[in-house]
Amino acid sequence: MSQASGGFHQRLQQLDPRRQQAFMAALCERLLPNYRFYHEGRSGQGNPAGLRAVLDLVWEHLTVKEARIDFERQAEKLAELEPPADDDSFGARRALEAVVALSALLDTLRGEAPEAVLEVSRVSRGGVRAFIELTEGEEDAGRLAQLVRDHPLMADENDFQDALLEAVSGPLGRDELKALRRLGRNDGVSNLGLSLD
Repeated sequence: MSQASGGFHQRLQQLDPRRQQAFMAALCERLLPNYRFYHEGRSGQGNPAGLRAVLDLVWEHLTVKEARIDFERQAEKLAELEPPADDDSFGARRALEAVVALSALLDTLRGEAPEAVLEVSRVSRGGVRAFIELTEGEEDAGRLAQLVRDHPLMADENDFQDALLEAVSGPLGRDELKALRRLGRNDGVSNLGLSLD
């Protein structure tokens, strides 16, 4: 682990819960297209609209102080959106990452989950790593690790998370949250560089 990522994780953990939630919500936005890919590639497995609805409620909670949302219920709904456990396809694993990340975010809204923000950060990077490993097809572990580190997708992921951390470290009013959400949506391009549009 590089020195930079150590400092990065420390800064993430020092954020107040609302800023951590905003960081996670923006990362979840960027994971959502992977779930949609799985849905469209797997003859309608999964429910992207359901995932979208849960994430929309998170943004509402972050934006509207008075919003009363039953996150226990949302967590139950989310659990039903997981790909089947016996589906070991690449698409299903990336779709599961979107659900796991959103689930970790809901955990923080339902109570204590101090590690959740690190988990979501790692889940997003892990998906990128898996994608690079799949597409590069390098057998040698050392060379593969180097490939992953130097890969443009990983550089993009690291830059994206750095930009998010900067964004949530400043003021976080309605306009900033809107901008953060736009940043997370990334013009519909996921952390794997995939877009449905």
